[in-house]
Amino acid sequence: MNGSRPEGRVVVAMSGGVDSAVAALLLQRQGYEVVGVTMQVWPRRGTRDSGSGDRSCCGLSALDDARQVAWKLQIPHYVLDFREEFENRVIGYFCREYHAGRTPNPCIACNRYLKFGTLLRKAQELGAAYLATGHYARIGREDGGGWQLQMAADQSKDQTYALYQITQQQLEHVLFPLGDLHKREVRQIALQAGLPVAAKAESQEICFVSEKSYSDFVAGRTGTTGPEGYFRHINGEILGRHRGICRYTVGQRKGLGLVYEHPLYVTRIDPETGTVWVGAERDLYQHSLIADDVIYISGVPFSRPRPVRAKIRYKAPLVEAVAVREGEDRLRVDFQTPQKAITPGQAVVLYDGEVVLGGGAIIKCGDGSGIS
Repeated sequence: MNGSRPEGRVVVAMSGGVDSAVAALLLQRQGYEVVGVTMQVWPRRGTRDSGSGDRSCCGLSALDDARQVAWKLQIPHYVLDFREEFENRVIGYFCREYHAGRTPNPCIACNRYLKFGTLLRKAQELGAAYLATGHYARIGREDGGGWQLQMAADQSKDQTYALYQITQQQLEHVLFPLGDLHKREVRQIALQAGLPVAAKAESQEICFVSEKSYSDFVAGRTGTTGPEGYFRHINGEILGRHRGICRYTVGQRKGLGLVYEHPLYVTRIDPETGTVWVGAERDLYQHSLIADDVIYISGVPFSRPRPVRAKIRYKAPLVEAVAVREGEDRLRVDFQTPQKAITPGQAVVLYDGEVVLGGGAIIKCGDGSGIS
């Protein structure tokens, strides 16, 4: 576990929130030489700024909070400019995915490319043996010596879903000090230590979006809400026109502006024709999905169909399934019971008990008789 690591210099990614502040405090108490680093990621246009970022992990107020915590702990604190990479890797990806009719998860992209990519390399350049974050997750060892990503003790706060792309090489140099704690314990530690962010509210929604809707944000960045076209019932009936596919996501019911004999939900989005398919709630349930860009944390792909527990979105429950490798970096996941609103663009993450096996990006789903 984290506690068995040798002491040394550790860079803590300080977001300005209570979790990263307590992570820094705990590592300092354990004897590490702690260096605080905050990623400056907020672009100059169309995103949160100092006037709207009070609940954001990337606003100017968050930077001030991180500095105050570092001053309280008497540790060095640096700000690194990640704006260009955040623009390309996270915001650009976010907009491209919506234009492609998918629903992205920017936190996964940020973890993959920035926190455990560029920031980890920067930490090593600063002479640090480790990078630590305030994520609720644990790191363990396999019997054979390999590293494991494990669910947090506080499963209501577990963040392994957004960390499934972490590799063996990265796990060797990463610490998650909060993995064995519950959120209430973290708050109590912060209060007892007099940290200035002890009572700070958690960040909500997507940190860089200040508009009322994601489609407004995408339109502000790209000038369009994607291809326009028709609402079409799965029975083939055309129900009217819509104002751009970026305004919709699979499972959506509100905001369609349609009147029909039964409540309508978005069941599929076709960016090539601009069609938003709709149907009844029962039409949202599917037995199977295909994921690509699959990452296996062990580094070893599945050689045969494997029983797993699977999660299809951050707040979804873990459910029983079988994962079957299909090609170099693809998986089919067949669920024991149909799952509601499997959404292209989101991740499917696979577990063996509390151990994260890996996962991939959902590209399509089906009804068990074939993938659609």
